[in-house]
Amino acid sequence: MENRSFPELDQLEALIRQFGDRAHCEIVEQINYKDTQFPIHCLSLGSNSPDVPVLAFFGGVHGLEKIGSEVILAYLQTILQLLDWDEEFNARLQHSRLVFVPIVNPVGVYRGTRCNGHGVDLMRNSPIESIGNTRLYSGQRFSAKLPWYRGDESKMEKEAQALCWVVHQHLFNAPLSIAIDLHSGFGIHDRLWFPYASCQTPFPGIAEAYGLKQLFDRCYPHHFYKIEPMSQEYVISGDLWDYLYDDFINRHGRQRVFLPLTLEMGSWLWLRKSPTHLFQRHGLFHPLLPHRQQRIMRRHLTLFDFLYRSLLYPQKWAKLTSQQQEHNRQQAMDFWYA
Repeated sequence: MENRSFPELDQLEALIRQFGDRAHCEIVEQINYKDTQFPIHCLSLGSNSPDVPVLAFFGGVHGLEKIGSEVILAYLQTILQLLDWDEEFNARLQHSRLVFVPIVNPVGVYRGTRCNGHGVDLMRNSPIESIGNTRLYSGQRFSAKLPWYRGDESKMEKEAQALCWVVHQHLFNAPLSIAIDLHSGFGIHDRLWFPYASCQTPFPGIAEAYGLKQLFDRCYPHHFYKIEPMSQEYVISGDLWDYLYDDFINRHGRQRVFLPLTLEMGSWLWLRKSPTHLFQRHGLFHPLLPHRQQRIMRRHLTLFDFLYRSLLYPQKWAKLTSQQQEHNRQQAMDFWYA
């Protein structure tokens, strides 16, 4: 094994010990790299009932974007403290479930690489093919020595399969579920993306996505997120959330609501303030100065709390009449696709 520390995994395993029996913890996969096994941990808190809503957090899909893992770990630390005294938060957990996979790509986070140990970009690893204006960064199968390598088309990588397993196990059978996948490295604005990433066709859940955006805008009119379909920024092949959403619709149709979101933290703003960080491995994807790291750790707590509350009280955005759904769909089309 390389002589290198792995502070994110150390912190996660320390949190698991501190949660004890207040959380259900399991290793959903072991990833072998240079004679060492790296676990993919999944934590869940709250009700085990299949009919409760579920909010799930995923980080570290791209190992170089480890700030996503760190934000989730900071949120877990907050939750650990809330469990000791916040009766309202504990009451929420009786009627819902929170799921966390903070380090989806442990080898990538450990090595400081975007890809996994096989050179595969996990967010381009599913069988979904893009439609429209694509570039090299949309995904390629030429060589693992080039960036954005999609991997063997006959099978998905273990890390991608582990993420899909967690979604199938915890989210697909829930009446309402939201997944949020944390990334960094694009633009100067924080973006909240929803499907599709592979094409500019509006996805079937566009009415719910627009309803959630409208509710967030009303509650926090000064928020700093740009909420949009991912394909409006760029189109990629192999997006795991497109793959999972289509799988969900094929299984359940529109009887349930599953909304996958991607939080893309605008790391170019950090770089603009300190251009020399571009010459460091994590400079384009991670806030290197301590005060900026602290700011990012607390920056998204309002969003996380809003998503949790909206999950528990979905009447204004997810449980809509046919007329309300059609109204939201048309408003969404005019707003995002006109």
